[in-house]
Amino acid sequence: MKYNRTYNFSAGPATMPEPVLEEIRDEMMNYRGSGMCVMEMSHRSKVFQQIIDEAEQDLRDLMGIPDNYKVMFIQGGATLQFAMVPMNLMKNGVACYVETGAWSKKAIAEAKKYGDVHVVASSKDRNFSYIPDCSDLDIPENADYVYICENETIHGVTWPKLPNTKGHVLVSDQSSMFLSRPCNVSDYGLIYAGVQKNVGPAGMVVVIMREDLIREDLDPKVPLYMSYKTHADNGSMYNTPNCWAIYCCGKVFKYLKSIGGLEAMEKLNIEKAQVIYDFLDSSKLFKGTVDKEFRSLMNVPFVTGDADMDAKVVAATKAAGYDNLKGHKSVGGLRASIYNAMPKEGVEALVEFLKKFEAENA
Repeated sequence: MKYNRTYNFSAGPATMPEPVLEEIRDEMMNYRGSGMCVMEMSHRSKVFQQIIDEAEQDLRDLMGIPDNYKVMFIQGGATLQFAMVPMNLMKNGVACYVETGAWSKKAIAEAKKYGDVHVVASSKDRNFSYIPDCSDLDIPENADYVYICENETIHGVTWPKLPNTKGHVLVSDQSSMFLSRPCNVSDYGLIYAGVQKNVGPAGMVVVIMREDLIREDLDPKVPLYMSYKTHADNGSMYNTPNCWAIYCCGKVFKYLKSIGGLEAMEKLNIEKAQVIYDFLDSSKLFKGTVDKEFRSLMNVPFVTGDADMDAKVVAATKAAGYDNLKGHKSVGGLRASIYNAMPKEGVEALVEFLKKFEAENA
C-alpha cells in the first residue's frame, strides 16, 4: 500500500527528498553493517568519521568551495550565528548591515550588543517587499564586514545581485536558499545556513568561512564554543556534534550531486516558482507581496487582501492535504515554501486547488 505523503509547504523544518528518507529508513537499525543506528554510534568512531568526512567533501564538490575555506557543522541553528558573527568578526567593533526583513532585523539587534552597527540600506519603507540598491553603500573604512540575509524567509525577498562591499568582507545568511542555486563561495568571507529548510533536520548550521578570518585574539569572555577557531581546529568535533543532522545532510549532498548538482537544482526551482508566480500574476483574488525582480524561488508570500478570507484559504488548504500555508504570524496572509525537495507536482497541485478556490469564492 502506497503511503500518501502530505505536500508540506512549511518554512522549516521542511520537506526532504523522498529517496533520501527511504535510504535513511533502510539504514535506521543497522548502518552499513555496523549493527547500530547512526543516532547511537560514537562520534569518535571510524564509521562516523567517514560520515562527516564524506559530508564535507560532497558539500565542497557541490559548491566548489576553495581550499582556503573551512567547513564547519555547528549546533545552535542560524540564530546562534546572529551573535557568533559579531563576536568573531568585529575586530574594529564596526559592522554594516542591510535590513531586508525579519531575519536581518534580528541579526542587527543582536550585533548591536557587540559593537557599532551601521544599517547602510533598508527596505523597511515598503514593508520589505524589495531589495534596496546596494551598488554604492556608505561603508566606513574601518568596517569589519557587510552582512546580508540573502533570502528572507518571512517576507519572501531574495538578492538577485550581491552588494558592492567596496572591498570589505561579505557575510551572508543563506539559510532559506542554501544549495538552491550555484554559489561563487569566493565572493564571501563567511556563509552560514541553518539546515532545516533545504538540507536536513533542525538543530545545526553549516558555516563556510575563509581561513584568514578565523581569529585567535578574541575577547577572553567569548565562550570557547562561540569561537569559530574552536570548531575549525577540531573538525567540528570539539564536543559531540549533531551526528544525526550531519548524517542526513550528507545524504542530501549526495542526492543533489546525483541529480546534476546545483545547476540542475536551480533549473527545477525556477520552473516550480514560475508555476505559482504565473498564477498569482493572473489571479483576481490572490496577490504576491514582493516586487517581481526580488521574488524568492524558495518562499512565496501572498494575500487576498482580507484577513478573514486568508484564514478561510488556510483552513481549506489544510483540509485538502496541503499543510503549513499560513503566513508568518508577524505578517499574516499565506506563504508557500517550495524548497529543493518540494516536487513540481506539489506546486502544480496547490495552484490547481487555489484556482478552484478562487472560482468558488469569486
